[in-house]
Amino acid sequence: MSDAPVLTRLEGRTGIVTFNRPRVMNAFNGALIEATNEAMAEMLADDRVLAIVVHGEGRCFSAGFDMKESAAKGITGEDAWREVLTKDFDFIMQFWNSPKPTIAAAHGFCIAGAMEVLMACDLAVASEETVMGEPEVRFGSGIVAMLAPYVTGPKQAKEMLLTGNDRIPAQRCYEMGLINRVVSEGQALEEGLKLAHQITSASAQSVQATKRAINRTYELARMREGLAEALEVEVQIESDLSPERVEFNRIRKEEGLKAALEWRDRQATGS
Repeated sequence: MSDAPVLTRLEGRTGIVTFNRPRVMNAFNGALIEATNEAMAEMLADDRVLAIVVHGEGRCFSAGFDMKESAAKGITGEDAWREVLTKDFDFIMQFWNSPKPTIAAAHGFCIAGAMEVLMACDLAVASEETVMGEPEVRFGSGIVAMLAPYVTGPKQAKEMLLTGNDRIPAQRCYEMGLINRVVSEGQALEEGLKLAHQITSASAQSVQATKRAINRTYELARMREGLAEALEVEVQIESDLSPERVEFNRIRKEEGLKAALEWRDRQATGS
């Protein structure tokens, strides 16, 4: 297996983008983000590619943005955070903005920023053991691309985002409208490719025009303004550390990320 942070290949008229940092649960670091951006640009420029499937190598789709790398950078101040978070936002939203349909094929963990990538894709499938969620509020952080209210209903979005539950089963996500299909373990990529084949068998011109029309419906509802305002809230959250964020960062620095996550989980259970 290559050490490249992202792998790409073609299967018929479908481009496959694979997050390839399995030893760290495919966490999104700077190298992976840059490689993904390059891979997507190449596929958008390749006339052979009519649909794009994204998935993760190893035991999960992704655990989201790399918290260790973020901590090591020591980012402070609104301007610095705005620059970093805008890059993260653009990384997520390229799957929504892509003129070619995008499909997420998730398995294992699909957490935080990774779940935002999944929601940004046009379609999503997950294997039955997949768990999802956005736990940011549990350690004093916020949402980079607040797509949940647009993909599911307001009460479901609030339940997910305000509780920070990151163990939502795939079946429940299906019921909330966050994913299109739940399949047997090990079958997510295969199912994603089946959906891609149906798309690539149709008229590419009609498919892309229809996607633009659907996305335009959300834009007319001022989705982009809402996302921009939510991103600014995230900048303020990251710049003005809450007591929970301070304690989480202290434990992470002194005892490691595993201990910090265990502390976070104890706060959620009251134990």
